[in-house]
Amino acid sequence: MVGRSQADRNQLPLLLLRLLCLLPTGLPVRSGDFNRSTDNITVRQGDTAILRCFVEDRSSRVAWLNRSGIIFAGDDKWSLDPRVELEKRSLLEYSLRIQKVDVSDEGPYTCSVQTKQHTKTTQVYLIVQVPPKISNISADITVNEGSNVTLMCIAYGRPEPMITWRHLTPTARDFEGEEEFLEIQGITREQSGRYECKAANEVASADVKQVRVTVNYPPIITESKSNEATTGKQAILRCEASAVPAPDFEWYKDDTRINSAQGLEIRNTGSRSVLMVANVTEEHYGNYTCVAANKLGITNTSLYLYRPGTPIDSATSLAASLWLMANLLFCLFCTC
Repeated sequence: MVGRSQADRNQLPLLLLRLLCLLPTGLPVRSGDFNRSTDNITVRQGDTAILRCFVEDRSSRVAWLNRSGIIFAGDDKWSLDPRVELEKRSLLEYSLRIQKVDVSDEGPYTCSVQTKQHTKTTQVYLIVQVPPKISNISADITVNEGSNVTLMCIAYGRPEPMITWRHLTPTARDFEGEEEFLEIQGITREQSGRYECKAANEVASADVKQVRVTVNYPPIITESKSNEATTGKQAILRCEASAVPAPDFEWYKDDTRINSAQGLEIRNTGSRSVLMVANVTEEHYGNYTCVAANKLGITNTSLYLYRPGTPIDSATSLAASLWLMANLLFCLFCTC
């Protein structure tokens, strides 16, 4: 009503009185309360809504109202909302156009038409749908094997979106019956990886986000390879271990720790450790122990470098392995 003349202001009380005469007493605001059927108009958030209304002749007096009050009285705009305009594609059309519809626009709208013979109203209920949107999801986490894990995924939308979880593995599976929170009891190393949260409704494409779960576990030896070599030749002993965090490796010959020196070289790459003997001598033959350790535990395995045709004494290998393990544990938990 900004910019109205003083004469227009003086006419407002009279105009309002006339409008009230056009409207039925006790105008309902719920669709179920209307005396006649109510048309539902469904619009996606951000789109334009057209609420249709038609008059019988050009002499009709018309108005648009909602729960907040009068929107239009004839061609006179009462609403201060710049998104709202009249839609007149013909002489008898008196439709309401709402641009960039938002959730706050949802509700009942009434078109009141008064002719010389009678007064009638058209009720329209505007439904605003909102695409699914994930507003909050758990951050990437690191846990120890055996821990209980709870992943959170919060989403909004209209209708309320359905949330599903999926573990992204080669045999990816959905978690049935889960919603905002995914509970994993006693998590295992096989359950590490990325988890996908999907929020979906029928309004638009699903919103998808991921969270990474890292599961720490102690080392286990996955491969070890003894070797035979003749003197004067190169020899390689290989040891592999699976662990998170990645393991640290140490090599021992009998009870002596080996360093990269005197023709021996240790190469560690991720989960693999290789002991290289550049020029095999008689002193190099015998039992070697590969030790893999991280903050959760320690393990070892015995390997042999032997002359061609020499049998390996498994009992000797086991005894050496147990002896070394006992010494390592003693050093870890004692101050000696």
